[in-house]
Amino acid sequence: MSLASLRRAARETVSGLPREFWWLWTSTLVNRLGGFVATFMALYLTLDRGYSATYAGLVAALHGLGGVVSSVGAGVLTDRLGRRPTLLVAQASTALSVALLGFMHHPLAIAAVAFLVGMASNASRPAVQAMMADIVRPEDRVRAFSLNYWAINLGFAVSSMAAGFIAEFSYLAGFLIEAGMTMICAIVVFLKLPESRPERTAAEKAADDTGLGTVLRDGRFMGVVGLSFLIALIFQQGMVGLPVAMGEAGFTPADYGLAIAVNGVLIVVLQIPVTRYIEHRDPGRLLVISALLAGYGFGLTAFAGSVGVFALTVCVWTLAEIVNAPTQTSLVVRLSPVHGRGRYQGMYTMSWAVASLVAPLMSGVVIDRWGAEWLWGLCAVIGTVAGIGYGVLMRGLPSEDPAQEASPAKTEVKAA
Repeated sequence: MSLASLRRAARETVSGLPREFWWLWTSTLVNRLGGFVATFMALYLTLDRGYSATYAGLVAALHGLGGVVSSVGAGVLTDRLGRRPTLLVAQASTALSVALLGFMHHPLAIAAVAFLVGMASNASRPAVQAMMADIVRPEDRVRAFSLNYWAINLGFAVSSMAAGFIAEFSYLAGFLIEAGMTMICAIVVFLKLPESRPERTAAEKAADDTGLGTVLRDGRFMGVVGLSFLIALIFQQGMVGLPVAMGEAGFTPADYGLAIAVNGVLIVVLQIPVTRYIEHRDPGRLLVISALLAGYGFGLTAFAGSVGVFALTVCVWTLAEIVNAPTQTSLVVRLSPVHGRGRYQGMYTMSWAVASLVAPLMSGVVIDRWGAEWLWGLCAVIGTVAGIGYGVLMRGLPSEDPAQEASPAKTEVKAA
């Protein structure tokens, strides 16, 4: 491909998206540039504090439990109070709780504050995703979600490489840097992002019966939520199972940081061109392929014995992530009613939060009792089950009708 073609492709990828989207994108990027704690938390607890893999899994599980508690509530607040106030409270709370976590030493205190961090950090996800759906046209959403995911992983690629070296210098510095960067995100939201919640007429308000019961009775959507949980259970192992397994095999925090950085680097390089390829393809087929790649990508980790081989396995499941993330997020919006986006996004977010709760417990117990090889084999099984599930669930998916969408221009504008 010529340089001119690359320039044209890049211009087409970023053109046509509203200014508010780019401020939200900037906030996401800044947040992920400072995302050190999740990368080194397992190593901090096992290597620096001397706790077992099971305790590290317990702390990570409590972090996930906090997300479970807050996800649906944050979705409701996103619909009732608005996207912007929910996002502001979540980000400011995250900054304060992450800073506090760095000063905790007693095991009970660490566990308790980790729970608070999970609550605060997960509360922003329904608001971000609902706001993005509000301000971006339906035909541009896969591209917009892909660009947002690209920002997440650009930040992750930088922060994961830096995290290993920061950890060798000072774990506390990592906690404080992340807190500061998250507070900067809150400031960007406060100064630059207006409220995006679509306006409703009096008749729409009177007829609106979208509650949590409506979400739970939506069979196809809840099926997507269940399969999302299985996929998230696999991908979580890159943050909880992989560092513990590498640490027990004698690898250093910097080794893990280099291996996992491949994930972010590949997404930065491939996310945009791959999205251009998959943007208008069958989402069901894409989700089946991504589920199988995720499961067997982690399954191959059982055969890794060097940093290079670990990095190669990361390449396989990273391709699954590149395909899955924008496809599944766009599908969730497609299945959500306009004025219930917060609740639907909250339920979807909860699938990842529950996976954050279950995955650490699963990896800690399996590694301690049977060894890491059994964990990677289990990932392959889960990926196969998820692939079959997507193949069945996505049959007869109704076509998207942009005419039923609220216009992005008809939103509340409540600037700071």
